[in-house]
Amino acid sequence: MSSTLFRTKKVEQSILDTEEPEHALKKSLSALDLTVFGVGVIIGTGIFVLTGTVAKDNAGPATALAFVAAGIACALAALCYAEFASTVPVAGSAYTFSYASLGELPAWIIGWDLVLEFALGTAVVAVGWSGYIQSLMENAGWTMPAGLGSREGADAFGFDILAAALVLVLTGILVLGMKLSARITSIVVAIKVTVVLVVIIAGAFLIKGDNYDPFIPKEQPVEAGASLDSPLIQLMFGWAPSNFGVMGIFTAASVVFFAFIGFDVVATAAEETKNPQRDMPRGILGSLLICTTLYVLVSIVVTGMQHYSELSVDAPLADAFKATGHPWFAGFISFGAAVGLTTVCMILLLGQTRVFFAMSRDGLLPRFFSHVHPRFKTPHRPTILLGVIIAILAGFTPLTELAALVNIGTLFAFVVVAIGVVILRKSRPDLPRAFRTPWVPVIPILSVCASLWLMINLPAETWVRFGIWMAAGFLVYFLYGRTHSRLARRESGEEQPSVGGGTP
Repeated sequence: MSSTLFRTKKVEQSILDTEEPEHALKKSLSALDLTVFGVGVIIGTGIFVLTGTVAKDNAGPATALAFVAAGIACALAALCYAEFASTVPVAGSAYTFSYASLGELPAWIIGWDLVLEFALGTAVVAVGWSGYIQSLMENAGWTMPAGLGSREGADAFGFDILAAALVLVLTGILVLGMKLSARITSIVVAIKVTVVLVVIIAGAFLIKGDNYDPFIPKEQPVEAGASLDSPLIQLMFGWAPSNFGVMGIFTAASVVFFAFIGFDVVATAAEETKNPQRDMPRGILGSLLICTTLYVLVSIVVTGMQHYSELSVDAPLADAFKATGHPWFAGFISFGAAVGLTTVCMILLLGQTRVFFAMSRDGLLPRFFSHVHPRFKTPHRPTILLGVIIAILAGFTPLTELAALVNIGTLFAFVVVAIGVVILRKSRPDLPRAFRTPWVPVIPILSVCASLWLMINLPAETWVRFGIWMAAGFLVYFLYGRTHSRLARRESGEEQPSVGGGTP
């Protein structure tokens, strides 16, 4: 039984499966499209909100160093993703990579994890977008009817119609084709990056050097009773994370990591890229480099405009401009955040549908969802199904407390991909690799360690919820996936492998 659980799917067979006419996605994306997708999904609420939180509570002006630390952790993972995405240019990202290196059960686990990560991420971002839109509406004198706006508390009943409507509209755009999605994303990303650049350039003229003193505030121990912030660190090492000081920077890095989530979604579009061997590494690494640079500059500017102890937690960028006598920028920043969140939501939804589609094509989920639209060549069935489900989640469910699941899901994927690079190098050294992760196994090992370090900083509740979701995944796999797997059917002779452009 153990041999069937860890059977791997050859890279060549994965690529052949993408050529089956009824399951083939249209190749229309360039390196620029991928980079725009990456920037579009990475720059979101993280930079507009988290900067104030971690500066005030954990790192002070050294928040810039926290962004650097989180960016390095992501860069280590990005190097591993780049090798896999160029070597196995198939939809599914970490799920597909795991199937080729670790085996079917690990692949199922990571696929199940990604479905949760992208679903919750999309819903959380949609609710955040709704909040920005309602704030702008209120500034203009318009108010949403009671029960149709965002919920103020976990027990408040209502339906966030704006969040649900956004998800449904984006679902329709994704069904109509990747090129249309890329064009819309390009326009929105241009607006979003313009807002960030305005913050950096305008804010640079408002910096006061005294606000950087001290750059790394003196370390302050966490108050007793705050153990749930990082229970695994206390269990393993006997200490809690510090506020400020050097360790405060690392604590801040585990928080601002949320602002980097998304570059891995680029890998899910490998099958729809014209030249994935060349363009996937450029898109993944290029988008991460651009966003890290912008994040560091923004954090330096905002902590220079206003003393870290006085920064707002809810809207640090906008409120910093208000505090310096420039309230006009507050509305401008809110507008940019609201516009920018649309691409975050769309690309997360894109990533989830591609993972679901790949799992369905492999038989681990019902094959009904693996057929592409005859005209648009998009996986319309899983896109519509998941779009409706996420719209309902965004409309009815307060997901604030579940947002941390997005972090742990992403970090878990990073660990699996890094391990997979090492294993595939050993098991298939003959594979042509257009991009090779440097210093293997050193870089993958560092990636695993960095990801695990950030994971153990997450709250205990997050680990419990993650464990429950994984347990449910095991149940689904053993009741359905293991017996319906196309790999299993091929090994038993029930189905012949794909040859050329179709299935015999």
